[in-house]
Amino acid sequence: MDLFEAQMSHSDTLPQGPLANRQRPRELSGFFGQKDFATENSDLIQSLEKHGFLPNLILWGAPGTGKTTFAHILASRAKYRFVDRNAISTGAKELRSLGLEAHDRRLQLQEKTILFIDEIHRLNKAQQDVLLPFIEKGDLTLIGATTENPGYSLNAALLSRSRVLVFKPLEVSELKQIALNALAAEKIKLDNLITGEAFETLCKTSSGDARRLLTNLESLIQALRASSDETFPLDVEQLEEKLITAHLPYDRAGDNHYDTISAFIKSLRGSDPDAGIYYLARMLESGEDPVFIARRLVILASEDVGNADPRALQVAVSGLQAVELVGMPEARISLAQVVTYLACAPKSNRSYMAINKAMTEIKESGAQPIPMHLRSSQTKFAKSIGYGKGYEYSHEKPRGFSEHSFLPEKIEGKKFYEPSDRGFEKTIKQYQAWVKGEKED
Repeated sequence: MDLFEAQMSHSDTLPQGPLANRQRPRELSGFFGQKDFATENSDLIQSLEKHGFLPNLILWGAPGTGKTTFAHILASRAKYRFVDRNAISTGAKELRSLGLEAHDRRLQLQEKTILFIDEIHRLNKAQQDVLLPFIEKGDLTLIGATTENPGYSLNAALLSRSRVLVFKPLEVSELKQIALNALAAEKIKLDNLITGEAFETLCKTSSGDARRLLTNLESLIQALRASSDETFPLDVEQLEEKLITAHLPYDRAGDNHYDTISAFIKSLRGSDPDAGIYYLARMLESGEDPVFIARRLVILASEDVGNADPRALQVAVSGLQAVELVGMPEARISLAQVVTYLACAPKSNRSYMAINKAMTEIKESGAQPIPMHLRSSQTKFAKSIGYGKGYEYSHEKPRGFSEHSFLPEKIEGKKFYEPSDRGFEKTIKQYQAWVKGEKED
């Protein structure tokens, strides 16, 4: 940013821009939301006011929650030089140049610099590394804004030198006040624009995004000013026809993808069909691949339901086949059936634990020799060296059970699968006790 840009960024005579920009607060008193750190009494603001200290910050949150606005407010209060860049259009060469300029500015003018990088998660590792020496020497203070989990997208070295501020979606009450302030600034009465019920809908469907709210509000204001009929104020149905489609925040390769599928699986594991259906609908509405969802359900059927209800795997596999056969939107019905069945089924992870224990044992003890009586004796030579000798055919025993040891000698008696007392697995446990002639609990 050159001197002309810096002057323009703080000018009250900027050309008319979008309503969201015109309504951007310049003082903390006009900033809504983020009460954990965006108040006069917060440790961040107190440290800045009393000691002039501003740490490197990573501002993480959904769009329209105030990340850029907050960065501008901090820069204004700190009286730092504010340099604004977007990661998409900024390469390593420019980042190094900005760092050197900040270094010279600090030494020659004793002026501090804030480098604000929007969408910082889009910087690659090499570009992030360029910033480190300038940050460590105090040449610049970094403020990065991101919609992606910084734990996934930022280098550990950069993250360890920064404080992460989590921006939450704005509350409906906060969005209402933002909208009313904008209407007052535009000299528009709410009752002339939309009904009270429609106003509630407008704020709720903004999903905590102030920018989306103001963009929708501006389109309504423009329509009102251009209108010569009596369609205003708009009711809920009329409003929904004019709203910008509110896409749910979701990225198949990003944080929302992992968080949503995690909540989905944990809800089913926790036997909550309502939460399971909710997250299923949320993923489908966001464009998630229904085949991906169905495959995760197949995994869950074995991992979390297991032998407590052996039919669960059949239901899940059938659901996957149905999804592949009919596709969306009808596949949502099959997915809903599988989700509700798995959520309501008895749960056991003992099969899952058994295979994990067995694989751990193999890693620790290696491939132990298979007992001679269990080896294949298909050839004369194999028989001559003792393969299969002494093997007892289980079906010839009174309860169809042989007291042979079937595990290798060194791990004889190891228990990998221990059935629970839930669902059909309780029957399995009882059968195991009966077949071995053990006393049932």
